[in-house]
Amino acid sequence: MTPSDLDPAAWGVFFAATLGAAATLAGLLFVAVSINLDRVVLNKRLLARAGETLIGLVLSLVASAAELVPQPAVVSAVVLLVVCVTVGGLTLRVQLRHGPDRPSDPWWWFAVRIATVQLVAVPAAVGCIGVLAGGGGGLRWVAFGVIAGFALTIYSAWVLLVEIVRQGARRAGADAADGSGT
Repeated sequence: MTPSDLDPAAWGVFFAATLGAAATLAGLLFVAVSINLDRVVLNKRLLARAGETLIGLVLSLVASAAELVPQPAVVSAVVLLVVCVTVGGLTLRVQLRHGPDRPSDPWWWFAVRIATVQLVAVPAAVGCIGVLAGGGGGLRWVAFGVIAGFALTIYSAWVLLVEIVRQGARRAGADAADGSGT
């Protein structure tokens, strides 16, 4: 471990870049969902996937922004720890209450949905605890959470967009079959 693992200023360029990337990805997700909003709100699975994906991106955005605020590292760590534990815990509670999309889905599909938010929240929380304890990898864990979160939320966004198209194709096929299509 190096002293920079505990110093947000040493990570400024990284967190500035990831803040911009998270904001851009969240904006693109908003556009993609809003273009297909009628299909998304009619399907609980799509709505949940969109929400979880957006929460994962926003958590990466908040983690990056929290580390850019000029304040003592301990203050940044406490703020980010509270945000990660709250958002991660509330999201996990909702996900576990609602369970998998369908009982026939493979277990790992649900695991990926859970990981979409937790893969940002848990490493960031571990990193914050490391900063508060003065060791343990510190901000490297936060960085890992942000990077891993990007990978998983991009995957989740892709699945969401594919499912939106599939829903549209199913609806068009059903309309054509019953003669109600245009």
